[in-house]
Amino acid sequence: MFMPLGLILFMSFAGHNRSAGTMQLLYWLFVGTMGVGLSTILMTYTGVSVARTFVITASAFAGLSLYGYTTKKDLSGMGTFLLMGLIGLVIAMVVNMIWPSGVMGFVIPVIGVLIFAGLTVYDTQRIKSGYFDVAGSSKEEHAAVMGAVALYLNFINLFQFLLMFLGNRD
Repeated sequence: MFMPLGLILFMSFAGHNRSAGTMQLLYWLFVGTMGVGLSTILMTYTGVSVARTFVITASAFAGLSLYGYTTKKDLSGMGTFLLMGLIGLVIAMVVNMIWPSGVMGFVIPVIGVLIFAGLTVYDTQRIKSGYFDVAGSSKEEHAAVMGAVALYLNFINLFQFLLMFLGNRD
């Protein structure tokens, strides 16, 4: 359960000293453990609702990422705001697990979708501009893997929050 978190922390803090092959192996290990964890969640929803939500998520993610890549507007100020929103969202989710509320059960997925939509746009632009800073250097592979991790997490979380209010349970 905590293995994906441990892998992310390891890749973030100790990954700078690792080779590109090791970073890629850690990425695929991370994706695999996330897939195992996600499979238990997906088993509670109907196949049709999972497929429908996946198509919606993939379409939204593509559009958001395209906007982040092509916009001329500087989105760097969004990062801190979205991080604070993410921390607030996690706190709200923990509180809702302890003291469940029907209203919060609807509000949390909506806020989660908005936060991860914003993070998708922000991270895409950050990765694009960061690539030009590290292109051709030894940090290029590390930046590529960490960028892939950021976008993967945005996609998975966007999918999970959309599934919370679009999915039909078995």
